[in-house]
Amino acid sequence: MRRRPAPYRPRALAPIERVPGLDYDVLDDLLGYSLRRAQVAMFLAFDAATRGLDITPPRFTALVVIGANPGINQSVLGRVLGIARSGAMALTDWFEARGWVERRRRGDDGRAWGLHLTRRGERLVARMKESVRRHDRRRAAVLTAAERRELLRLLNKLAG
Repeated sequence: MRRRPAPYRPRALAPIERVPGLDYDVLDDLLGYSLRRAQVAMFLAFDAATRGLDITPPRFTALVVIGANPGINQSVLGRVLGIARSGAMALTDWFEARGWVERRRRGDDGRAWGLHLTRRGERLVARMKESVRRHDRRRAAVLTAAERRELLRLLNKLAG
């Protein structure tokens, strides 16, 4: 009998450190390298904020967007997340199984469904937003308020 491979589990992330005295050559000039280091640092803060909840950044994004846009359809949610509608449907199924999101018929089109947070989902999202915001600000405390605003502006400009 052939053994099935173990399910893929990504290894835990660790900060990407700068080693004193090491020549980083072209890496010091590459935005992508610095962005990746910063992204890992911010992801670790996010992970600490959501520990034990089985929430990834895309799941958090989806829940926040659904909460802020009651009735959003799965196609638009997929565009927000950069995934196909079928992926948004699978994610919605996952949320529904946990009692966080429900599908409701849209009043303007009886064939269409909109996504809404349940009361349980609303409570979860409120707690997560508070925790993620707190950890995000703690990690970014090395920046002044003006630097933070400027960094956000520049990152949004880079993202298009």
